[in-house]
Amino acid sequence: MSRTTPPMPGVTVSERRLAEMIRVDHAGEYGAVQIYRGQRAVFDRIEGKAHAARLIAEMEEGEQEHLATFDRLIAERQVRPTLMAPVWRVAGFGLGAATALLGEKAAHACTEAVEDVIEEHYGQQGEELRSVDNELKHIVDRFREEEIAHKETAISEGARSAPGYPVLSAVIKFGCRAAIRISEKI
Repeated sequence: MSRTTPPMPGVTVSERRLAEMIRVDHAGEYGAVQIYRGQRAVFDRIEGKAHAARLIAEMEEGEQEHLATFDRLIAERQVRPTLMAPVWRVAGFGLGAATALLGEKAAHACTEAVEDVIEEHYGQQGEELRSVDNELKHIVDRFREEEIAHKETAISEGARSAPGYPVLSAVIKFGCRAAIRISEKI
């Protein structure tokens, strides 16, 4: 049984939970942009990687749109962003660059692992938001579909053929889940 701290005076539990959702989703989209930037930093400089660089740039563009939406929600709803943003910036970029240095399939395995966790995360949020916050539910449901498309692209590009795929995927998923829990609170 998990223990939760009581809400601050004047803040309902649902308001606090909505703020956590916006904070963590903002952090996740920020991290995703950093991962793609790290991958592009590698692939943009390697001859013969134009196809991978183009795909990653397209997915990054989608994540930028998601980030802009959560930037707006952070401001409009006066939600404190995560204090972990500097860590997520370095960790995301590093993860992206490291997986790209391992090759295209490893970079796509990273995308698949991240998007798999985010698909699950947004799905849970969508259920939780049912009849609570229609705007946020619509956003997470739409973004979930777009993240699924990114995951499917990664799979079709050979993610599951990456060297050490099971371990690589498990480690990245573990890191994503930990970042979600941390960003909700900090």
